[in-house]
Amino acid sequence: MLRSILVALDDTPGAQSARDAAFALARRTGASLTAAVVLDLPHTRSEHEFVPLGGAAFKARRDEALAKRAEEDAAAALAACAAVAGDTPYTELRLTDAPEPALLRAGATHDLVVVGRDATLGREQTEDSVAPVIEQLLMDGARPLLVVPPGATLGTQGPVLVGYDASLPAMAALQLFALLGLAEGSPVRVASAAEDRDGALAMAEEACAFLRRHGIEASPLPLVGGRPADLLLAEAEGLGARLLVLGAFEESGLRRLVTGSATHVLLRDARCPVFIHH
Repeated sequence: MLRSILVALDDTPGAQSARDAAFALARRTGASLTAAVVLDLPHTRSEHEFVPLGGAAFKARRDEALAKRAEEDAAAALAACAAVAGDTPYTELRLTDAPEPALLRAGATHDLVVVGRDATLGREQTEDSVAPVIEQLLMDGARPLLVVPPGATLGTQGPVLVGYDASLPAMAALQLFALLGLAEGSPVRVASAAEDRDGALAMAEEACAFLRRHGIEASPLPLVGGRPADLLLAEAEGLGARLLVLGAFEESGLRRLVTGSATHVLLRDARCPVFIHH
């Protein structure tokens, strides 16, 4: 059962969609909600930066301007959050550390971390439209993520699509999805890809059997061919999936979710929210 949600706020379209999705989920499930802003004081007041002779005054003015902007951005994000909250209770959280360590620590006390796909969290830009913080939250965080694209909603209409490859991350993501109750009564299709249909069907049925033990209606969707990310994206689009569930793919033993990897492609191109765990 979902008891607590942490959502990261900023002014990007994805973060605003993530905020709205987090509130919708909190209203439906009764989970407590924490809305966090990241001030990133190590960046705005960089104490260990080399300062050339005579540059101390310039650095002080620059740091003051950066800190003021961070405070203004945080205040604006919190005000926008209050405007959409209505009568839904939530807690405000101001994180002073850099985004990655701040959200890793805050996420440890929640069941689910919700983040906009393009969230900058005080940084100047994203990498290939995917928030830089997502990689570290996946690799080093203990909690699953709900990554929300700009303009996406988290409604209850439409099926849930699970991408399942029988890997440990896929098994963990499937279990957390079931235990947190995120199916919310929706039919679930489990897609597995293999070189032949029988292999794909057997893999998908494994996940379906697990979900049925949790009282979740699930049916297999065997896919034949390579490039599982492209196959999953096509199925999600064709089904009108409201949510995509997957484990972060293990690729060549590399920790980094490099551009072009299956995980990165799915996060970058999915049009619906993605529930993901490593």
